[in-house]
Amino acid sequence: MTGQVAALWRHPIKAHGREALQEVTLTAGQTFPWDRIWAVTHEASKAQGGQWSPCPNFSRGAKAPQLMAITAHLDEQSEHVTLRHPEQAEITINPDDTADAARFIDWVQPLMPEGRAASTGLIRAGEQGMTDSAFPSISIGNLASLRALSAAVGTELSPDRFRANIWIDGPEAWSEFDWIGETIRIRDVELKVQERITRCLATATNPETGERDTDTLGVLQSNWGHRDFGIYVTVSTGGRIAPGDALRLT
Repeated sequence: MTGQVAALWRHPIKAHGREALQEVTLTAGQTFPWDRIWAVTHEASKAQGGQWSPCPNFSRGAKAPQLMAITAHLDEQSEHVTLRHPEQAEITINPDDTADAARFIDWVQPLMPEGRAASTGLIRAGEQGMTDSAFPSISIGNLASLRALSAAVGTELSPDRFRANIWIDGPEAWSEFDWIGETIRIRDVELKVQERITRCLATATNPETGERDTDTLGVLQSNWGHRDFGIYVTVSTGGRIAPGDALRLT
């Protein structure tokens, strides 16, 4: 298998905004840098700062589709995050600041559907970001698989529905599912493929509008017999990667 890196994305606040990157330096045993460093708790959450907690403890796109339309920019030096949404005024916050966190909760409240647990605050992860897996994972999406799913749906789907950290192009559609246990090499970086990613209802939402408009899960199930899209990897050997870099299985 050969191919190339097509795009890099991070999500500083879990489920609340995406940001494209031109390069990134990965570290062995760690998650994607600055990805899901913060997460948004809700009224029923039992999560605590400094440790990993599973998805149900947080406000997320599967339950609140308007969150999928948020974009983000993180200033790494100041640790301030700027958030944008098509129906909200731009806001810049320090997620660790109590007053800014309160402003953020006010900002996001109109985006939350009625009948759902209200967002209550921001917490910071420990060494591992608040990924969807209990291990320090990085997510990879295959653009060929996205094109196959788009063809089955009957419309071009945005990669942003799937919130992958690394998008690749070149390998055949769905071939990534055969790589479990294999190692992907990009420059000097080595990524160990761990498992497939089973998707949630967030992928049904148009990331430009925040409206659910496509039965992605149903189409996956009816056409391929599963609801999986993308793979989780862990970093065995760190280093810098960028869009355009070649990749191969080793």
